[in-house]
Parts: sequence; C-alpha cells; structure tokens
Amino acid sequence: MRLRHAGGQTVHLGYCTNVHPAENLAGILAQLDTYAVPVRRALGGDLLGLGLWLAAPMAAALAADPALRRGLRAELTARGLEVVTLNGFPYAAFQAPVVKHAVYHPDWTTPQRLAYTLDLARVLADLLPDDAARGSVSTLPLAWRDPWDAGRADAARRRLDELAAGLAGVERDTGRTVRVGFEPEPGCAVESTAQAAALLGGADPGRLGICLDLAHLACAWEEPAAALARLSAAGLPVVKVQVSAAIEAPAGATDALRRWVEPRFLHQARGAGCAHAADPADPAHAADDLDAALDAGLPGPLRVHYHVPLHAPPEPPLTATLPVLRAALAALFAGPVAGCDHLDVETYTWGVLPEARRPRTDAELAAGIAAELAFARDELIAIGLAPLGTGVPA
Repeated sequence: MRLRHAGGQTVHLGYCTNVHPAENLAGILAQLDTYAVPVRRALGGDLLGLGLWLAAPMAAALAADPALRRGLRAELTARGLEVVTLNGFPYAAFQAPVVKHAVYHPDWTTPQRLAYTLDLARVLADLLPDDAARGSVSTLPLAWRDPWDAGRADAARRRLDELAAGLAGVERDTGRTVRVGFEPEPGCAVESTAQAAALLGGADPGRLGICLDLAHLACAWEEPAAALARLSAAGLPVVKVQVSAAIEAPAGATDALRRWVEPRFLHQARGAGCAHAADPADPAHAADDLDAALDAGLPGPLRVHYHVPLHAPPEPPLTATLPVLRAALAALFAGPVAGCDHLDVETYTWGVLPEARRPRTDAELAAGIAAELAFARDELIAIGLAPLGTGVPA
C-alpha cells in the first residue's frame, strides 16, 4: 500500500507478518494465501505491503541461495504483495506458547544477532521493488537491560560497527540501500529516546537509525514531537515506524486489566512517573509484566505494552494510546520531507487477546488486519498524505 507525501516522497504502509507462526518457506507461502491476499482484496487494492518476518534459519537459507530469493520474490509479485521492510526483532519461535524474555536473545553482544541481521539485509536487497528508494530492517534495542554493563555496551558497539560495514557491503554488491532501525522498548537497554541518543548516537546515520514503535513510545510517556527532536539532534534517523497502540488504564482499573494477563508475551507496564525518572524501569513506577504490576499495586494511570488492534480499542475504563499515535504521525509528516517512508501496522497479539476479542477463524483474522490497515491509511490521509494508484483506494 503506497501513499504520497506532499513533498513528493512515496510512503509505504503494510502489516507485519510476525502475527503468523510460519517459519519455513512452505508455511510462509501458505500464510500469504491465507491472510495477506484476503487482506489485499478486502482493501480493494492490487498491491499490499508486508513487513515480512523471517526466522533466522529461513533468513540464512535465503541469504545463501539467490535462486530461492528470486523464487520468493516471484511468489510475492504473483499475489500482488511487495516487501520494503523486514522485522528482524524476533530471532525465531515468536508465536511459541511462551515467548516472554526469549525474544531478546540472541542480543547485540553476540555474533548470531549480527549474522541474522546481515542475512536479512541480503535477502531484502533482492526482494525490494525496483522503484523502492531503499529497504529497512527493524531489530531489538541492543539487549534486555539486565545484565548490561560497560563491557556489554562495548561489545554491542563493535557489533554495530560491523553491521554498518556489512550493510555497506550489501549495497556494493547489489546496488540497494538497506538501513537497520533499533526499536526502543520498555525494559531494554534502550527504552527511551534519551537512552537511544546516549547508546546509539554517533552510529552511521546513513545505515543505522531507529525503528519507532508508537506503542512503545506511548509506554515511555514521551511527547512525540520532543522525542523526534531528540533523535534528530543525536543524528538518529527514523528508518521505520511501527504503527501500534498500547493499553492505557486509569487508576483503579485493576479488575479490567486482569482480563488482559496472558502467558505468551511480556507486557511491561509503566506509570506516568517514568517519563521524568533517571531510570525508566524503576519499580516505583514500572513493572516488567502486567501481572507483576497488578500484584505490586503499581499506581495508575498505567500504560501497558500490549499491542491492541488500532480500530478496536479495549472496553472502558481502558483505552488505547491512539492520541500518541496521531501526534507522532502528525509530527513525522508535518515538514516538507516525510519523517519516515516505511510504516508497518504491528499487532502481533491477535492470538492472545481476551477470548471475546480473539479471532475465531483465519477469515476473521484477515478481516481484522484489513480493518487495522484501513484505519492507519485513513489516519495518514487525514494528515495530508494522498493514496497512490489503484493499490490504496480511499
């Protein structure tokens, strides 16, 4: 799905396939037929963007086999699908029965994370549409915060230097530019834009930057325009945006929040005080999972890292952080040049929503994803972006 910014820049909007569990090529092609093609048809267009998730073994196999890459691109094209961005945050098994802290391993102190990310860059260079300006890969914000010390920070910095050099090599070999965006997330070494500036500032701005997840930004209680200004001052471009919303709960909403506790994913909770604290993970206003926050009696209001469908916020007294989403999009696209050209809707939690909200069939999941994309598209049109071609009817 493509839109045009007033400055003439093409903006790509798609949905992230980490909501689906397939990790081999046959499974990936099956999920395209089961979900992506019906989503495209539901939106009435002839082109749909995907933020493709490839588990590490599949990425390695594709990176080693040019014919396999050509075959995957042909399969995507035949279905009216295009890929300008890959999600390289989960390494594998992202829809396993229990994920929790496993999603942060291997981290950026390890050669495995570097190899995986460069594999993704090589794959993406061959999947990019011929007219795409560049590609992007999102990745984790270095590591979970514990343990984190000067030694691990130095190791990560060396990996980032190797990453920038590897991306330069991909560009020399293929003629295509691929950038990597580090995605600040609650509980990680890089949780806030201030931590991003401190730990990632000075990295190669032509190849490394930030993946701005709008649910994560909301959970950090950051003001979007100020956060973007902070990243710009640190020389960190926003290479990708995850268009997502978190849960917001007023004080005293314990019973309503209990219905959202589930065992698969980590749902970090943050009180408003984290925005001004020296340590945003201070237990006075932070907990690493929703049940822990409720058991500790963490005072509200709270924002919870639980991606909720954009078009279907939770029932009162809970709300979704859509005001943060709208403010961030407005700030990104207010200037003469678009602040980012790769946007993904990323609700990977459909399968763990409270049962009454959970899709019961594949068709219901596809319809929900299509509704989210329509919501995001309409928000972008409302702030001045224009649909491009027949792929994005308004």
